Amino acid sequence: MINDKAILVGVDGSHASYKATWWAANYAKHAGLTLQIVCAYSLPSYAAVSFDATYTAMGDDNAAHSDAQEILSKAKAIADEQGVEAVTLIVTGDPASVFVELSRNYNLIVIGNRGKGGLAERLLGTTSSSLPAYAYCPIVVVPYTDDEGNPMHLNNTITKVAVGSDESKWGIKALEIAADFAATWDAELDVISAVPKMQGVDGDQGVMDAFKEDLDVRVSPILEKYPNLKLNKSVVPGSAVDALTKASHTHDVVVVGSRGRGGFTGLLFGSTSQGLLQHAVNPVYVVPRKYVEAAETRLDTVPSSPAEVPTKPIDDISGVEEVSVPTAGIEQAHDIESAIDPLHKR
Repeated sequence: MINDKAILVGVDGSHASYKATWWAANYAKHAGLTLQIVCAYSLPSYAAVSFDATYTAMGDDNAAHSDAQEILSKAKAIADEQGVEAVTLIVTGDPASVFVELSRNYNLIVIGNRGKGGLAERLLGTTSSSLPAYAYCPIVVVPYTDDEGNPMHLNNTITKVAVGSDESKWGIKALEIAADFAATWDAELDVISAVPKMQGVDGDQGVMDAFKEDLDVRVSPILEKYPNLKLNKSVVPGSAVDALTKASHTHDVVVVGSRGRGGFTGLLFGSTSQGLLQHAVNPVYVVPRKYVEAAETRLDTVPSSPAEVPTKPIDDISGVEEVSVPTAGIEQAHDIESAIDPLHKR
């Protein structure tokens, strides 16, 4: 099936969301996909929770709509500078539920993560409406700063990818997606399996050996499908969150499943404040539960790619409007990029 779905990136006027736009545009250009940029707001309290750069009167829908267009204009300038044409959308109402419905129509949704407040918290903050748990396509969460508040550098090439692997269907799908992602970029793939603290019949070594055998079995079909892929395997003791957070310091992207009873696929089901999404210093590529289960897509099997998930017409999704906005000047785009990336060069 030809996958002609676009990449969607959410913006709210924060530097974190503009950084996500940069990453999404760079990936869209590399993958030969189109880009759509969406700005979400709700009334009457949008000024307090959605937009960072604007403070218009609460309850003024015209002013809010104008502010959203200005934010989209700046984000579009970032995409244009990378040679990527972008369509712009405005979403009104509850962004979490709208984004879940929109996710049927995209290869990937990208959002920036800046901690408390803004669009990211509204999409990531609760398990009941968490986008990574319930989306119909994979999600990339792009961190803005490290734990000390230092802005992270944006890489325009991906050379190293890490994936958390376990035996669940979520973990297996994450491994397949990570391998495809790494192969697309001609990147090195590190497959990491975490061993919880437990005693087997033969002691800790027996447990480690069993995990290594399981990992060999999971990796075998990947190596058959991608014989030229440079793949490394490692089994590490301790927390899956700690293992992948550490990997985020040395890898351009970390891939993980979003739902399971333990290990990697369970680490994102619960409070994200103490998990990988809040402490990673490079983008986290999340394989959502609903995407893997395909529970409501009326498919008999797990979709091999987002192309197999039936789309939903934009007109059938309440609160979504396609708008045409002028592109902000290239100087403004450079100013934003300099602010979000300490190593940015004109």
